[in-house]
Amino acid sequence: MAELKEYLEKIEKVIAQGPYKDTWESLGNHPMPDWFVKAKFGIFIHWGVYSVPAFANEWYPRNMYIQGTPEFEHHVKTYGPHKEFGYKDFIPMFKAEKFNPEEWADLFEKAGARYVVPVAEHHDGFQMYKSEISHWNAGEMGPKRDTLGELTEAFAKRGLIGGASSHRAEHWFFLGHGKEFDSDIKEPLKRGDLYWPSMAEPDHQDLYGKPEPTEEYLQDWLVRTCEIIDKYQPKLLYFDWWIQHSAFKPYLKKLAAYYYNRAEEWGEQVLINYKHDAFMFGTAVVDIERGQFADVKPYHWQTDTAVALNSWCYTENNDFRPAKDIICDLVDIVSKNGNLLLNIGPKADGTISEEDTRILTEIGDWLRDNGESIYDTGVWRKYGEGPTQIVEGQFSDGIKKDFTPADVRYTAKGDHIYATALKCSPEGSYLFPALGEQDASKKPNFHGIIRNVEILGFDSECSWSRDEEGLHVKVTGVNTDKPVVFRVTVD
Repeated sequence: MAELKEYLEKIEKVIAQGPYKDTWESLGNHPMPDWFVKAKFGIFIHWGVYSVPAFANEWYPRNMYIQGTPEFEHHVKTYGPHKEFGYKDFIPMFKAEKFNPEEWADLFEKAGARYVVPVAEHHDGFQMYKSEISHWNAGEMGPKRDTLGELTEAFAKRGLIGGASSHRAEHWFFLGHGKEFDSDIKEPLKRGDLYWPSMAEPDHQDLYGKPEPTEEYLQDWLVRTCEIIDKYQPKLLYFDWWIQHSAFKPYLKKLAAYYYNRAEEWGEQVLINYKHDAFMFGTAVVDIERGQFADVKPYHWQTDTAVALNSWCYTENNDFRPAKDIICDLVDIVSKNGNLLLNIGPKADGTISEEDTRILTEIGDWLRDNGESIYDTGVWRKYGEGPTQIVEGQFSDGIKKDFTPADVRYTAKGDHIYATALKCSPEGSYLFPALGEQDASKKPNFHGIIRNVEILGFDSECSWSRDEEGLHVKVTGVNTDKPVVFRVTVD
């Protein structure tokens, strides 16, 4: 077991010797990685012990200990009383016997992803990598493989940028309800145990709530996260919610300073994703869970969402979103200066479901034809236009968007403006008002010279014309349920 004191001393030494200090002022000087701005599309992976019961969602470990919940009732009926079969007893069943990191990496490359972020540790406290901090990890138990390490290597072979996600903060209370009745979660619990500390669940909205995480727990959180940084050198470090609690603030600054300084040593560009203003704005990258912005932003940001509406992990009853809806979200997000991190949930045996595979393959097929309108692009002077309104904010991805051919999004690169209609026109007629002829004396709109208009992904000629109403484009023989992209060449 790694000595906590020794690692903490190492962290302080790296901060003292590096250019980044553990202050918001210093951390605000960290630049946005160029690779992230260009990448646009990444894959998130929720895979762990919770994939064994595959019931409800990845919060099964918490909810199975809350009396009266469907998870509690399902657990007793399926596995028996909690004192005889608790969450820890799923670990030997998590064998990952069919896990092939090369096949996963091939699929993600085929999907058109440019970066991949596996969950290194979820709220349940089981580490998906070989750790010196706790024996409760995938290298010693369950699969008995360094799954994060194997995936990181497989990604690198294909030029995919590897990241890691930590949801450890919420473990402070995640299994605490197991102390409320006769279960396998009993005192004494000590640091390094799977169930430690299992404290009472606080009000999640109270950022100053008591009891707050202890110094020992916060130090353990810091060391665990720095271990991931040192062992795997992730280029993106993602944090889930609740790190915005006031108790975490000093440790967040130390973590970021350590990470940014280590990246300087490696000669790499890295970033941190956060939610709910956990980090000071400008010191890391804003992430919106299962939602997006209604308008373009002057800063780069990210949406994380999942192929399934009901769960981040694999369950037997996942409610999958159509690929076309996800592609529309990708186009919308990129036009507003954002990235999309799309989650899948592999099965406990290490295979990826047919539904996940089909959705990723469809997205990849579209990106192969239309990716130049996504990758390496920047925002245009107007992100888009059209009648369909985007509901802004988190947890809005379940709201169905009935896009029309008049719903358009724009991106730009080089001498091209990409105009994407979020729905195919059955008549083959499209109108792009923002690209119309403008009176320069009236409004500071687009006045560029259009040289050519082409459709991507189809062998179809475009006829086009401009007037004050907009750029009119006509194509024939184009029939698809996916967005239609036009490349507009300008002088």
